[in-house]
Amino acid sequence: MTRLPELYACVYVRELPAQALLRLRPELQDKPCVVLEGEPPSESVCALNTRARLRGLRHGMTKVEVETFENVMVLQRSPKTEAAVRTILLECAGAFSPRIEDRSIDGLFVCVLDAAGTEGLFGPPLMLAKQIRQRLRSVGIVGSVTISANVHTAVCLARGLSGGVPARVVPRGEEAKALAPLPVKVLGITEAQDETFRTWGIRSVAAVAALPERSLISRLGQDAKRLLQLAHGKHPHLLQPIDVPFVLEEQAELDSPLDELESLLFGLSTMLEQLIVRTRSRVLALASVTITLRLDGGGSHERTVNPRVPTNEKKLWLKLLQLDLEGHPPNASILGVHLHAEPGATSKVQLGLFSPQLPEAGRLDVTLAKITAIVGEGNAGMAVLDDTRRAGDFHIEPFSITTAEPPSAAAASPMCLRLLRPAERTRIEIHRGQPCAVYFRSRCYIVERVYGPWLKGGDWWNESIWGNEQWDVIGKTTDSATLACRLSHDFILKDWRVAGLYD
Repeated sequence: MTRLPELYACVYVRELPAQALLRLRPELQDKPCVVLEGEPPSESVCALNTRARLRGLRHGMTKVEVETFENVMVLQRSPKTEAAVRTILLECAGAFSPRIEDRSIDGLFVCVLDAAGTEGLFGPPLMLAKQIRQRLRSVGIVGSVTISANVHTAVCLARGLSGGVPARVVPRGEEAKALAPLPVKVLGITEAQDETFRTWGIRSVAAVAALPERSLISRLGQDAKRLLQLAHGKHPHLLQPIDVPFVLEEQAELDSPLDELESLLFGLSTMLEQLIVRTRSRVLALASVTITLRLDGGGSHERTVNPRVPTNEKKLWLKLLQLDLEGHPPNASILGVHLHAEPGATSKVQLGLFSPQLPEAGRLDVTLAKITAIVGEGNAGMAVLDDTRRAGDFHIEPFSITTAEPPSAAAASPMCLRLLRPAERTRIEIHRGQPCAVYFRSRCYIVERVYGPWLKGGDWWNESIWGNEQWDVIGKTTDSATLACRLSHDFILKDWRVAGLYD
């Protein structure tokens, strides 16, 4: 076996604090925005978008200086949001290679992935770079991608790319040529080294590469050898891959307390869209969504929505969340929103030629949610008999859509017992210990078939008296009217009743 030639792709995202806050707020995309960090009154700009940069705002400006500009949106830095977005970006990179390394620093996302052998899946390197950028755009992030046979060359080239060059591929063997026109800062030099190079009049990587090795090491130390290797595109690197968990989470902090549900749903729409994009990229669907609202006063409000079938329909999820929150509203103003979703396999039900038509899963979920809002939680579903012999002992279970085989001809028309609530009192004639005539609703039915009796009254492990027996009888009147019913006889009260009618 021959070893594949090395090939690395660097994903470089600038202004991560600003992009992390703006990706879920489309209403701010066309406005100049800056992100402040630090304690008042010494807050300063740590990130900004392109429109703010074009207005003249820069990193390090104080809040007072920012306020001199008109119509500038000021946001506070959120480390939790940045951490969540960084995980999403690593997940996007992991979709193209199982070997990725996180090299992020404060305010920048830098990820290197091993792209050797991916040509068969994603095409040539330039096509791979475009697909990575497209995946980043799908999650609301703008970044640049560089590809090279040397890891450090890809990283240094990404640092020096301008906004108009979102992707670049360095041909093998031309690393030094690609790095030559870039400023010396792309090599990751320290402030002391930068001052030294400025004193010498060295401004570009090409000038660093032209310096003699021994003389440079004697003046800057052993780190000078690393800088020369970086300038020539030959500095070695051992990739240290990490495992990226697939966690479907989105969170957003609100600028002011929110009380209206409609405004909350507007923000949830964007968050759900991001969750759906991520699940769809893995050929999965959302199986459940848990929304946690951070409330004013320090409390929280958590609700979970579980449809019958995993789905990626955003309108359906919004409707289900709306109905659930309307039935269980928070008791205080909302300060933050967190969504956590569980993935599930996409459901494709193949019906048989003679199978009955199943209800549409989405409409069934919405209908049940509307019914639940009226009758209350736990009161909408299907009745399931408990494993006891107590009269009328059952519980409610959620409806489920199954793909069972169609019933056979023998079981196509089973008898159904409709219980009478309350059971109707009747008069019975007994012959040889069995009912022989039933007087029900002013008519007399002569019993033709009788089944029973069955003792009934409680659970078998209960020591209470079994004071009830039941009979199933079929009777007819003189004009051939048929009665199929269940009789209940109370030993203690000596009372006969018709407990139910068979259809």
